[in-house]
Amino acid sequence: MSALFIFADGMEERPELDLPDFLFLFFLGKPIWMWAGFIALVISLLALDLGVFHRKQHAIGVSESLKLSAFYICLGLAFGGFVWWWMGPDSGLKYLTGFVIEKSLAVDNLFVIAMIFAHLAIPREYQHRVLFWGILGVIVLRGIMIGLGATLVERFEWILWFFAAFLVYSGFRMLFAGEADQAEEEHAVIGFMRRNFRVTKRLHGDRFFVKRPADREGKTVLFITPLFLALVVIEVADVIFAVDSVPAIFAITTDAYIVYTSNVFAILGLRALYFALAATIERFRYLKHAIALVLIFIGSKIVVADMLDIAKIPPAISLGVTAVLLAGGVAYSMWRTRGETPFCAEDEGSHPRA
Repeated sequence: MSALFIFADGMEERPELDLPDFLFLFFLGKPIWMWAGFIALVISLLALDLGVFHRKQHAIGVSESLKLSAFYICLGLAFGGFVWWWMGPDSGLKYLTGFVIEKSLAVDNLFVIAMIFAHLAIPREYQHRVLFWGILGVIVLRGIMIGLGATLVERFEWILWFFAAFLVYSGFRMLFAGEADQAEEEHAVIGFMRRNFRVTKRLHGDRFFVKRPADREGKTVLFITPLFLALVVIEVADVIFAVDSVPAIFAITTDAYIVYTSNVFAILGLRALYFALAATIERFRYLKHAIALVLIFIGSKIVVADMLDIAKIPPAISLGVTAVLLAGGVAYSMWRTRGETPFCAEDEGSHPRA
């Protein structure tokens, strides 16, 4: 018996798949087997990363980082090829646009991660552990936020206008906000954690928690190490970034499957990309302005489409404008910072505090 799938453009009959019937039930617009297959792929990648690539704790070099980054980018693009083949060219272009936007926003997040590691003096060899568990948390949090967003969009179509207005506001805020504003937010989280939890003054290897005497009687209690503190701050920072990134991708497409998969593949490569760019991250200081222009464009195109009385701006145009803006931001950054000595985040965070 053939499996019957319902898509936005009507009904399509796909080849028979020998799977249990419940896997063909729909969840957020797609069969459960598509969600289950994607989640299984992500779990396999995380297991491969932790159990094979980084079984032993070590400092990740630029060469290793570039290879891992290339691997994840190729994997993300290959998945886009699957989306193109299975769901059609229009969905494929939307996935690719979302992937590019989320990847660029993820790169912007690297600036914050570098500041966090430097401020808490996290050595390079322990940073991968923090980023691994941070990425795992981000995947779960993004899933919750996207699921909530998809439900809201389905019930209240007008919320896309709210997303559009928020993206334009976020874009202009990003254009004129300084690094001090971001640093103040991160330091506020660190201050809150230190005031309300027991946090050790120094690192204890790669451990997130340690038991230490809390009084003269020798009673031991659980303490948080600066390594776990860095993990918490990174998670909070991503929630703040997700407030921009989730509406941005929903402005491209309301298909929850494309939204989530493009988000996750962009995030999966963030860890590897960090180690490749950490030493030269200051060379990309003007990329933030290009990202701000992308957010303004993505938000504005919803208004423009409505004013021109058209259903949507073609995905190819969205992808082209996004690529030009980001490429221009990278080129301008490299030109303006030519001849400067790169700032290396690890130089400040290479030694734990006493």
